[in-house]
Amino acid sequence: MFDVDSGSFNRLSQVSCGCHSPAAARISALYAIHEVRDQPGAVAGTAAHPASGGTKPVGSPDAVLHANSGSKAAAASDLVAFVNVRIFDGKSDGLLTGMRVMVQGRLITGIEPQSLPLPEGCMVIDGKDGVLMPGLIDAHWHSILARPSMLMAMTADFNYVHTLAVVEAEATLMRGFTTVRDMGGPAFGLKRAVDEGLTPGPRIYPSGAFLSQTSGHGDFRMLSDLPRSSEGGLSYAERVGVTAIVDGTDQVLMRAREQLMRGASQLKYMAGGGVMSSYDGLDVTEGSIEELKAAVTAAENWGTYVTVHAYTSRAVGMALDAGVRCVEHGQLIDEDTARRIADMGAWWSLQPFLDDEDAVPTQSPLQRQKQLAMIAGTDKAYEMAQRFGIKTAWGTDTLFDARLATRQGAQLAKMSRWYGAAQVLRMATSVNGELCALAGPRNPYPAKLGVVEKGAWADLLLVDGNPLEDLQLLSRPEQSFRVIMKDGRICKHM
Repeated sequence: MFDVDSGSFNRLSQVSCGCHSPAAARISALYAIHEVRDQPGAVAGTAAHPASGGTKPVGSPDAVLHANSGSKAAAASDLVAFVNVRIFDGKSDGLLTGMRVMVQGRLITGIEPQSLPLPEGCMVIDGKDGVLMPGLIDAHWHSILARPSMLMAMTADFNYVHTLAVVEAEATLMRGFTTVRDMGGPAFGLKRAVDEGLTPGPRIYPSGAFLSQTSGHGDFRMLSDLPRSSEGGLSYAERVGVTAIVDGTDQVLMRAREQLMRGASQLKYMAGGGVMSSYDGLDVTEGSIEELKAAVTAAENWGTYVTVHAYTSRAVGMALDAGVRCVEHGQLIDEDTARRIADMGAWWSLQPFLDDEDAVPTQSPLQRQKQLAMIAGTDKAYEMAQRFGIKTAWGTDTLFDARLATRQGAQLAKMSRWYGAAQVLRMATSVNGELCALAGPRNPYPAKLGVVEKGAWADLLLVDGNPLEDLQLLSRPEQSFRVIMKDGRICKHM
């Protein structure tokens, strides 16, 4: 067996996952990795050699050939064992002790007594009594729009904006977020690059372009762009895939189907006014029930669902009438609407919006006024969500601010204002994983997410400490996370 803390195995922490190797293991090695990646015995990241006790980085010809050999020794070397750990499984109130977690390839293959003998050639990670838990999931993230300023996102060469997103994707993963549910923006290419191992990053559940009416929360045009003519063409934000302006059911169907064609796992519809938009108040209801039903029809025909940006009871009520299955935000709804969300079994994706260091910077006094009005409803929203037993997801909705993006874990830790630590951790793991799975056949990652159990994706964090006792550990990922594993790959080890 090999201990990642032993001197003979120190190279693992330097190699990390294959995406950190020089030139991403070069083009020829990448093709070889793709061939073995989905085979039962494939190793993603490093290949251990039982006879020599050494490892070679992915991209090394010997490593690729060994992973693809199909021999019993190769199969044994695929195994990784997390030992001397306390386990938070993503569902329980407490920690499981006296057990180890076995990983083979991309999946967790067992949670078994630590007293059992380890298979020959097994790679061992000594947790030193740390807590092993599922990778974190942000249910409302913007992979492309989190880091650039709003002005940059709307005016810069979008190749540069995408480059920022590649950098941010790795930073997101290094904060312990192994999955994000992307709530708007052209993230399809980034998702593909991450999935193919070309660049490190989280799993991405993309929505594609926002569906928004003219003058709605997703309409970023200048007044000088009006009126739109049939010969005028698409606006810049539409051309790069940030938004899709739709008026009438025919346009909704066409643009919704375009997002599904590109690979959307769910659709995002702007059903009400927003803080950062220039033309609509928070009280504005957007779209019509016929247009929303068109989006729902397009999604349901593909086996998935629509989620809506909405704050008010009227906007949320119309969305529920149309068959929408998830509400983003909703800080201004009343009790009758909250009770209706619960009765219909819909999801409420809430964000801990407060007037603090994590408030998204506004660009005008009007935006600031809307922001404060929305924030005033946050405490009541979380209280109603708990009182009515609503299925509640957690997300950040970070937009247009590189500093704020680094606060992802801190925004999760502040959930202790409303929930106990176990509830917070469940929300950011198994509960958010359940929401991701609502995509049904459009789910790009159909194994279980957000849990430590047999058959789940091997997305794991080894925490130096107990987050059930100190949620602030999540706000210090550089110090707190000793190991980050995603898809069976060790992306960080210290």
